[in-house]
Amino acid sequence: MIRVAIDGPAGVGKSSTSKALAKYYGFAYLDTGAMYRACAWWCLRQGIDLDAEQVDEDAVLDAVGAFFTDGHFDIGVDPDDPRVTCDGEDISESIRSAEVSSHVSKVSNIIPVRHVLIAAQRAYIAREASEESFSCGLGVVAEGRDITTVVAPDAEVRVLLTAREEVRQARRGAQSAKAPGVVGKDDVAARDKADSKVTNFTEAADGVVTMDNSDMDFEQTLDTLIGLVDAAIEEQEYERYAANLEGYELDEGDEDLIAGRGQGSAEQGDGRRPVGVLAIVGRPNVGKSSLVNRILGKRVAVVEDTPGVTRDRVSYDAEWAGTDFKLVDTGGWEVDVEGIDSAIASQAEVAVNLADAVVLVVDGQVGLTDSDERIVRMLRRAGKPVTLAVNKVDSQADEYLAAEFWKLGLGEPYAISAMHGRGVGDLLDAAIGSLRQAEKTSGYLTPTGLRRVALVGRPNVGKSSLLNQLAHEERTVVSDIAGTTRDPVDEIIRVDGEDWLFIDTAGIKRRQHKLKGAEYYSSLRTQAAIERAELALVLFDASEPVSDQDLKVMSAAVDAGRAIVLVFNKWDAMDEFDKQRLERLWKTEFDRVTWAQRVNLSAKTGWHTNRLPSAMRTALENWDKRIPTGRLNAFLGQIQAAHPHPLRGGKQPRILFATQASTRPPRFVIFATGFLEHGYRRYLERSLREEFGFEGTPIQISVNIREKKKRK
Repeated sequence: MIRVAIDGPAGVGKSSTSKALAKYYGFAYLDTGAMYRACAWWCLRQGIDLDAEQVDEDAVLDAVGAFFTDGHFDIGVDPDDPRVTCDGEDISESIRSAEVSSHVSKVSNIIPVRHVLIAAQRAYIAREASEESFSCGLGVVAEGRDITTVVAPDAEVRVLLTAREEVRQARRGAQSAKAPGVVGKDDVAARDKADSKVTNFTEAADGVVTMDNSDMDFEQTLDTLIGLVDAAIEEQEYERYAANLEGYELDEGDEDLIAGRGQGSAEQGDGRRPVGVLAIVGRPNVGKSSLVNRILGKRVAVVEDTPGVTRDRVSYDAEWAGTDFKLVDTGGWEVDVEGIDSAIASQAEVAVNLADAVVLVVDGQVGLTDSDERIVRMLRRAGKPVTLAVNKVDSQADEYLAAEFWKLGLGEPYAISAMHGRGVGDLLDAAIGSLRQAEKTSGYLTPTGLRRVALVGRPNVGKSSLLNQLAHEERTVVSDIAGTTRDPVDEIIRVDGEDWLFIDTAGIKRRQHKLKGAEYYSSLRTQAAIERAELALVLFDASEPVSDQDLKVMSAAVDAGRAIVLVFNKWDAMDEFDKQRLERLWKTEFDRVTWAQRVNLSAKTGWHTNRLPSAMRTALENWDKRIPTGRLNAFLGQIQAAHPHPLRGGKQPRILFATQASTRPPRFVIFATGFLEHGYRRYLERSLREEFGFEGTPIQISVNIREKKKRK
């Protein structure tokens, strides 16, 4: 049984929310305030003068005692009909008259009377533990004075509901308007003052939750209370089912699991904070990505001694000397180039236009080139502050190499070695200085609260095209050449009214152990991007047969435990025969992920891309889903009774207890008396999915085999 005790001053909505809470769960409802009102009504009816300067407390006590012990009083616990009766007469309205309201405190302030009422209230609460009671043993919601501290100090849920006085006054005034003469407009302050003589309802006792609903509406107040009761039910059910493990050998890990419940917490967002944007530009192979890695202090950008390794503009969160900023790596900028090189150069120009300051990287070993001078002219047109970095000056003896670059008219050239870190600190001091003086801050640090989505698939299935389609602009380089994307590209994109962090990755190629250079590191970074993401959009080229490589990419995302949405691109290019072929493959090749949603679309035209947000949200909701322990064990008990594990060697393994150890993805730990065969585990997984959903997320089931303790 769950006991809910709700205390608080007048005007906080104790009665209305308590009734609604009781109705929600099928609990009984006990209005202890009505019991005090009934006592005041009874004393007035017995002719006791409650307006006397010195009220006859003995006479009040005798009257109240007789009211209860002689069977005159009764109160209903049905939240839909909590009527109060005296000798069978309904007095529910009578006890709320202005006359009774003004005399309640005269009765309730008599300590012996309170003791009589407290005993009666405890009896009504205890009665609900019986299966023959109104709630059939489920629970009771009791509200009123002293309920959390004196009447039911051991209740599973104890709440002090409060609100600012002016708010409570307004609420009571609204009640008065609806029922004139029942509650006086100025009762709130007066009742607080009178009641506070014998009870404290302004500060919560230890273990009592204070809930201020001044700025909450009725539904918000009720939802908060429901959350508290759900947690109490979960705790009670957990303890009840965990008792099945008594008498079995448990190790330290089991005890931690049972005690800790494995409650995972979701990441908290910190909002989008504006920061400056610093772009790194230069012609191909001057060491831009090496400088980016040096600034970040880790190897995130793909580096190879070959021109054109970086193709997109890739941004990272960075910090130097206490200043946070956005660092943008770009592909090599060249003029008079065509094809993919032209697209790379365009992305570099976009990066400059979107940045607040620029670091131009040149090669000290090669010297000043015509391309360097053309880049400077492009930067002057953009009007952004520029810091000049002369890279590959690996020793003091090579310092003279930087002198030539004074000709560019960009001020002091900073001699650095991105590979060894030499001179990078001085360069950053100057670059951050120019960034601070910039007219605006164009970037945002990536909010940690954004849902992270990785676009994965083999090369050239349309990952970058889909990213650009969702962004409604050219964010990444798109080319028919397989493997255009090398670095994972993080982009915040607003889809269907919500910001998402998309990670466009290089395609995972076949025979990864044979890859070399940039392709090898790109593949590693794709694996890391999957690990960093929460949701994987696994892309397939529907116009081509599904390959082993496609299935390996999909398996990598599943094995990483990520939420999954399967995206079949270029669907508009399929004829009816191809569609039927794919449907046949779905039943054979995709049997491992039949729980994942499929979205058929065209990244090039945008056809059906509007179906993605719903599938993404569903997958992530199920990835985060937690099943209450009581409900989980009750369900597995039904499953086990209907389809017990097959006998093996004359023994039949039995499930003792199960708990959801974690989410993201949902992981269940089952304690059993013996080994559960793989087929039975698959049956349990199918049953869990049929009952609780889990569409779009893998679920993991672990079985801990435990034996009975040996008798000593």
